Amino acid sequence: MFFEVKDLELHPVEFAEKFGPETIDLGADYRQIAPIESSGRADLVEEHHGKHKIIKDIRIQGQLTTRLESNCARCLEPLTQDVTREFDLLYRPQGADAGRDEMSVTDAEAEISYYEGEGIALDDVVREQILLAVPLKLTCRDDCKGLCPQCGKNRNLEECSCAVAFEEPRWAALKEIRGKLAH
Repeated sequence: MFFEVKDLELHPVEFAEKFGPETIDLGADYRQIAPIESSGRADLVEEHHGKHKIIKDIRIQGQLTTRLESNCARCLEPLTQDVTREFDLLYRPQGADAGRDEMSVTDAEAEISYYEGEGIALDDVVREQILLAVPLKLTCRDDCKGLCPQCGKNRNLEECSCAVAFEEPRWAALKEIRGKLAH
């Protein structure tokens, strides 16, 4: 679905879209295993900048739900995550703020995104909101022990027989200083 400015000038657009698995590219880290269900409303917000300049922003309000599969950041085991997100977004035409003198940005202005052309695609909005909803590093559980850096065994499933824990050589100088201070 594409929200065009000329359509939004006439009336707001209600949407209820379902995106099947693998229809939206979420990158290599996430696999969509359930349909993305999104619904909401898009409308046009006219903003006056000065006496003669009117900027036509697109406001999209809605919610989405889906289920993703990824790998634990520590042990690499597969895990699933339910994603539910509500959003209220404001998109301004690209270049609408160009030419203004440099000034500080208010909190409200920091929430504005930009669109190019005659509108914005719903799948771009949905992709962005899903990626913002998931944590940067997913773990299967809080106490995940991860993989042994020596042999690669999953330490949640079995203890490895590696005798010495791997020490990072970049810490050697600090370890030496600590030893001198202890004497």
